[in-house]
Amino acid sequence: MAERILRRPEVEARTGLSRSTIYLWIQQGEFPKPVALGARLVGWRESDVTAWLEARTEKAA
Repeated sequence: MAERILRRPEVEARTGLSRSTIYLWIQQGEFPKPVALGARLVGWRESDVTAWLEARTEKAA
């Protein structure tokens, strides 16, 4: 089964982060890197975003 790719608006909705925060945290190594889907098109693996959210939840607990 192919993994679902999330586009930026959905990543923002799931994480509650703004676009600028997402890209800043990517540069700092604190958020999963996107995968290239085309020349100017990126997305995030759903599993990467879910794992990141779970890790943040565990760290906060």
